[in-house]
Amino acid sequence: MAFNATLVVLAAGMGSRFGGLKQIEPIGPGGEALLDFSVYDAKKAGFNKVVFIIKKAIEKEFKETVGKRIEKIIDVEYAFQELDTLPNGFTCPENRQKPWGTGHAIYCCKDIVKTPFAVINADDYYGFEAYNQIYNQLKKQTGNYCMVGFRLENTLTDNGSVSRGICDIKDGKLLSVTERTKIVNCKYTEDDKEWISLSPDTVVSMNMWGFTPDIFEYAKEYLVEFLNEKIDVPKSEFYLPSIVSKVMEKGIKSVDVLVAEEKWYGVTYKEDKDDVKKALYKKIEEGKYNF
Repeated sequence: MAFNATLVVLAAGMGSRFGGLKQIEPIGPGGEALLDFSVYDAKKAGFNKVVFIIKKAIEKEFKETVGKRIEKIIDVEYAFQELDTLPNGFTCPENRQKPWGTGHAIYCCKDIVKTPFAVINADDYYGFEAYNQIYNQLKKQTGNYCMVGFRLENTLTDNGSVSRGICDIKDGKLLSVTERTKIVNCKYTEDDKEWISLSPDTVVSMNMWGFTPDIFEYAKEYLVEFLNEKIDVPKSEFYLPSIVSKVMEKGIKSVDVLVAEEKWYGVTYKEDKDDVKKALYKKIEEGKYNF
């Protein structure tokens, strides 16, 4: 019997540093976006459904430029991350403009996703190995959550600094993720004065997680806690890793860490696009993709 698993794609955010809607930026020779490559790899690994989390404001453009292509190869549904999609008893403040964050995005798909699932960023390229690993881990149905990390040196850009979640791992289990917001050439700084070296082999989180549907219970519980504290803080965000951290701290779940040795690609800066294009065109030439 086939194992049903869903790919949840975080696609509601705008690319502030990139300066546009990265989710649908053409990269491939046929106008494919990075997420076309992601869905191709995920389907090949065994995933049989995709849920795109988007804003209603981009629904028409997203469906016309990406959705109609992907619907031809895999079952697709949409969840909408809107500012007013909140638990009962909460009303979005009138001055709120910033999205509530990736944890809120997961909350927004609670009524749609019914199977074990993986979560990815729409504008990241993870490679087939990562999808194969996370699908097989979900298939084991251990009851744990999981994540696929990448080697730091395989996630950097020559075009500026990056933010990465540095993983502390013991015996294959995630202990914590520490966000370093300014990394260049495997060194980070907190004050723009002192630069601290990191091993190129350091495992970093690129927001590729694997969950069972019980994550939605915790997403709602911790979202309520967050809103009680910070609903009136205009730029406050409820992040997916904070949900993971809480369930680990409380001993509810452990997180198995898988490591992909492939290079991760993303368009953090406009200048990254050409490099990503070259890399993916090469993979197409090698026969790894046949759109």
